[in-house]
Amino acid sequence: MRLREVRPGDQRTLAGFDRDSVRVRDPQVGGYRHWATHRGHASPDGFHFAIETLHNRTLVGSVWVETDPYSGRFSYGVGIGPQHRRCGYAADAVALLLAFMFGRCRYRACEVSVNGSNFASLSLHGELGFREAARLRDAELLRGEIKYPVLMSITAEQFAARNLALAARGSGRSSSRGRHWRVQRPGRHRRIAYSAGS
Repeated sequence: MRLREVRPGDQRTLAGFDRDSVRVRDPQVGGYRHWATHRGHASPDGFHFAIETLHNRTLVGSVWVETDPYSGRFSYGVGIGPQHRRCGYAADAVALLLAFMFGRCRYRACEVSVNGSNFASLSLHGELGFREAARLRDAELLRGEIKYPVLMSITAEQFAARNLALAARGSGRSSSRGRHWRVQRPGRHRRIAYSAGS
């Protein structure tokens, strides 16, 4: 997994992810279109990365980062294509982003807003060490669902302590994840044909 700058050739794929999310009516997306939201909002304090696999350079999504250099804080939004979800790409991309922003860029804290009904994202951020800061009371009724934002945060110190604890236990996240790269192993899901003459 790697983060790289978004190239002009990526635009069609990222826009396709947005169309697919709307077509599938994924409840985790909740009408949010990642690429469409960020493609026209270039700001001096924000940047956009493509999320790409290392194995075969497949573009699987993107992450948009908003920074506040004066306070030392940043936030982000992650969009993964529907066909690439549940492969660990979002978790790996966020871990890479946090390591880069806290380590190289010297930011002190990260704050994100997660839809309260998006349990997968809440769980992902909890696993990465984020803590719930607040649940906003301003609820929005959209298509019969009540949506409310959950603010989550992590500091550079919390991130570093968590990574040290994982390294000490030897249970850090593997960087080679995702169903698209896995080597097939013999077993009930893969049959090996043997010839009678061998």
